[in-house]
Amino acid sequence: MKSSLGGRINHIAAWLILAILIIPSLVALPVSITAKTYLSLPWEGVSLQHFQHLLTSPEWISSFGQSLLIAIVASALSTLLGTLAAIGLWRLSGRFIEAIRAFLLLPLMVPPIISAMAFYRWWVPLGLIDSYLGIILAHAILAIPMVVITVSAALANFDLRLEQASRSLGASLPTTLRRVILPAIRPGILAGAVFAFILSWDEIVVTLFISKFDVFTLPRRLWNGMRENTDPTVAAAAVVLICTTLVFLVGFAILSRKRGEEAA
Repeated sequence: MKSSLGGRINHIAAWLILAILIIPSLVALPVSITAKTYLSLPWEGVSLQHFQHLLTSPEWISSFGQSLLIAIVASALSTLLGTLAAIGLWRLSGRFIEAIRAFLLLPLMVPPIISAMAFYRWWVPLGLIDSYLGIILAHAILAIPMVVITVSAALANFDLRLEQASRSLGASLPTTLRRVILPAIRPGILAGAVFAFILSWDEIVVTLFISKFDVFTLPRRLWNGMRENTDPTVAAAAVVLICTTLVFLVGFAILSRKRGEEAA
């Protein structure tokens, strides 16, 4: 009885915390459909003109394309490097392995403003300021820890007997990695890729420091829109950002459930 009551309390608490985190961001939805030309709630009428402007404006479309390109490439790069790092740490043993793992997780612990200043300091002499390569590398570095965490969690549940069986049957280490280990930890890799994409898609602090005129991602255009004017198109773009993030999370959840059912 007590355990059932405790479970209900935890369930309610989890939903309350989720509501506190999500509800404030939902204010963008009513603001995005206001009939006014400034940020306001749609008390005097509903209009989709701001979504129309969002989808027809060359500036907003360009920012969408840039953010999408950067997020795809950065997530692919961070997934590759993070997966290899996680497997390497899993394969090796020694007194310094945990120190190396902690070092790889530093981007999650360091405040974004500190990371932004560090990237700016290093990117200037390398000529990577205000370039796609510079932002992609920065986003990939920030996302690698998430991939390491998810892949390491998947590796923790990996049955070592599968690797031993593969090696005993004559398979080389690369073949075992490609045909046994990677398929087994695919859910962790996919989770890392999704989180890496979302991080790059939403990232703003580092982008503000290392971009100027040539690269204008969607979060940066949102920032400038809020700072320089009160165009409700900013709210419409925020709604699109939120919906895109939700689509990726829901898609990952559905794929994970299907894989779980197939495995069962």
